[in-house]
Amino acid sequence: MTTIAGFTRSRIALPDVTLSVQTAGDGPPLILLHGFPENGLCWANVAPAFTASHRVIIPDLRGYGQSDAPPDDATHDTYSKRRMARDIVALMDALDLPAAAILGHDRGARVAYRLALDHPDRITRLGIIEIAPTAEYWDAWGYDLAMAAWHWTFLAQPAPVPERMIAADPVAWVDHTLRGWTLAKSLDCFAPAALHAYRAQATDPARVHAMCADYRAGATTDRAHDIADRAAGRRITAPLHFLWGLHGFPARTGDPAGIWRRWADTVTDTSCDSGHFVMEENPQAVLAAFLPFFAPPA
Repeated sequence: MTTIAGFTRSRIALPDVTLSVQTAGDGPPLILLHGFPENGLCWANVAPAFTASHRVIIPDLRGYGQSDAPPDDATHDTYSKRRMARDIVALMDALDLPAAAILGHDRGARVAYRLALDHPDRITRLGIIEIAPTAEYWDAWGYDLAMAAWHWTFLAQPAPVPERMIAADPVAWVDHTLRGWTLAKSLDCFAPAALHAYRAQATDPARVHAMCADYRAGATTDRAHDIADRAAGRRITAPLHFLWGLHGFPARTGDPAGIWRRWADTVTDTSCDSGHFVMEENPQAVLAAFLPFFAPPA
């Protein structure tokens, strides 16, 4: 089982699911949440730098990596970001953490902002990489975004259609996805061990089903939760820093930082030369953006 250098990995049983978690460092807690089609190994280029000042905690989200992958339910609540955010709160409880800073990329960023809305007392600072809120993405859907984010509609189709199509050649499918979302259209930025883990994940039918369920939730339950919060005027109160690639998905929405300002009270942002996988394509940009943002008070 591959682990980021300097980290230790353990399985932590929570009320609803058991998560595989990597940890290292001392200091205030910082939780790093990965996205699709990756797992916690995506943080390998940046996580060690945060351990100098933080206790860094990197779970594999439910359905991904080495964590449990329960079957989906008819309402897609099992992989809703509300349910996945509760996993992270339960993990914090298991580790005796009253609150933590959270940095999320892609699907992990969706879990992070849902946690900030549902459990505002459990988060101190929020970092978001390469997303806009789910409901806003669907609202912005047009030719450019639809062609780039084709997976949103493909993976959300009813089971087992996408699962069977992926199973025809899972390694080619994950390679195509990873390569296509980088600026260089190359797999060179992915460390061999991480790439191996992403490919292995795509060959596991239970995890492919979980990844599809993640997107089925995004098209239904997650969108409904966002729409309800927006209508009620609920906002993120934790300070939020947003990092986006100039060639990634949020850039196609027109004004990604402006979108986040409609959702959060305090928003700062930076952009960088990257595609979607910023931690692997441009790790220095991640560190430049978030080491100061998460720095403990002097």
